[in-house]
Amino acid sequence: MKVSKIECWPINIPYRHREESALVSRAGVTDVMVKITADNGLVGWGESTRAADVLGIAAAITAMTPLVLGRSPWEREAICNDVYISGAWQFQEMTGNFAWAGIDMALWDLCGKEVNKPLYQLLGGALRKSVNYFYYLPTSPSIEDIQAHCLEGVKNGFHVFYLKVGVNADEEECLLTEIRRVIGPSCKIRIDANQSWNPVTARRLINRWDRMFQLDFVEAPVAIAPLEISLELKQQVTVPLCANEGMWRVEEAYRIIQSRACDYICFSPYWVGSIARFMHLSQLAHYNGIQVVRHTHGEFGLAAAAFQHLMLAIPNAADGCQHTVSLMADDILKKTLPIASAANWGISDQAGIGWEVDEEKVKKYHALFQEEGQYLTYGDKKWI
Repeated sequence: MKVSKIECWPINIPYRHREESALVSRAGVTDVMVKITADNGLVGWGESTRAADVLGIAAAITAMTPLVLGRSPWEREAICNDVYISGAWQFQEMTGNFAWAGIDMALWDLCGKEVNKPLYQLLGGALRKSVNYFYYLPTSPSIEDIQAHCLEGVKNGFHVFYLKVGVNADEEECLLTEIRRVIGPSCKIRIDANQSWNPVTARRLINRWDRMFQLDFVEAPVAIAPLEISLELKQQVTVPLCANEGMWRVEEAYRIIQSRACDYICFSPYWVGSIARFMHLSQLAHYNGIQVVRHTHGEFGLAAAAFQHLMLAIPNAADGCQHTVSLMADDILKKTLPIASAANWGISDQAGIGWEVDEEKVKKYHALFQEEGQYLTYGDKKWI
């Protein structure tokens, strides 16, 4: 089996409601769909996330294509090495990681389809029967809105509830009060500040809110660099910490894991460029006593389905993995993923990634991208 063709399309899929945080304000997700056709007629699908500009990611995929054509999908690591070294993507590493991750995903999909095995079996087999996911709460000032979402989450069996913070502490404390009241004492509350707090604010709010709401963990409370800040904060607060920002390249992820500046890491193959690198770093985290939460960068169902296999196969998968499936107004898959309305996702024996892409929807939402342009991460925010 050899790669004979690579195609990619930037596409837009809107959210049901805006995603707001200290970091982003957006109305939907813009990603790049990757389709790789092999000379035996098999088709592999991948998804590349965007960074600052989606057209840059699409251009990177096109630039990488000559180094992939005519080669076996089973030679992923050799191809990856050539892309970064001969193709010089080591000098634009983050763009290279986001772009290559979609190609890499499609190559894995092809390999699974050729041998008629699901991706998790190619990764060593499942270590659990299912993966647990979080309920992503909107950062809305409406108490009634938060109450309705919490009730829906509890009804559908979710026990990990996740809230973005770091914008207005007084409003966020009111929301957290209502969240704990509605979900009860046994469910978990996780908050993510997206590095928006200084160390003094982080220490004060984390300890206060833990006393009031029994937080499960705090993600990215302060800037991850220098690491000494997080190491000191870890000794000063009563809540486990989770690192996300700063896990952007292999060597950065390695440094964070080795430092033990956190109790959890939240990342995905997008950050480090490939599924193999994600698996290696997850094993390293396991050796250092750190659990892994699968990160979402804003994604379509294909990436969610691919990453489900990874969480089945790593030894240190935490509960409450992230996703944006429930936020999406539509998807590019022919069937709805289980986590659109349920907390747990089990094992599938379908070959490769195991979920069929609806090519008509890919065309439809590529047309929407061409009409609207990409969804901006800063939305309607204004700067003086």
